[in-house]
Amino acid sequence: MDVAGTGLLETTAEYELFRLGKEIDGELYRDADPQWFRAILSGVVEDQTTIDPVIRKALTEDWPLSRLDSTLRAILRAGVYELTRRKDVPVAVIVSEYVDIAKAFYTEDEPKLVNAVLDRVARRSRNEGRGKDPA
Repeated sequence: MDVAGTGLLETTAEYELFRLGKEIDGELYRDADPQWFRAILSGVVEDQTTIDPVIRKALTEDWPLSRLDSTLRAILRAGVYELTRRKDVPVAVIVSEYVDIAKAFYTEDEPKLVNAVLDRVARRSRNEGRGKDPA
C-alpha cells in the first residue's frame, strides 16, 4: 500500500487474486487464509497510529522507523499488530512467521531485526520473549 499508493480493498483483492498460493517468477507464494489476511491488513491500517510508536520504542536509537524501507516497516507493523491484538496466537508462532516472511525478502540482517523487535514487543505487551532490551 505504501509503495503502490493503493487502498486497503485494492491491495487485499490484488494479493488474494494474484499472489496468495500462486507461482510468480518461479517462486511459489504460500497459500493463506484470506479472512485472516484481510483482518491483519485492516487491523494494521486501523491501528497504525498506535502500532508505530510501539515499533519505535522497540528499535534502537540508531535505527529509527523512518530509516526502514517500506517492506520491513510493513512486516513489523503486521507482526506488532498480531502480538498486541491477537492474544490467541502464541508469541513463538508470530515471531517465527514474521522472521520467515523477512527471510523471503531479505538475505542480510533484516530477519534478525524483525526477530529482535518482535521479541521486545512480546516482552513488553505479553510479558513473554527471550531477548533483552537495547541499552
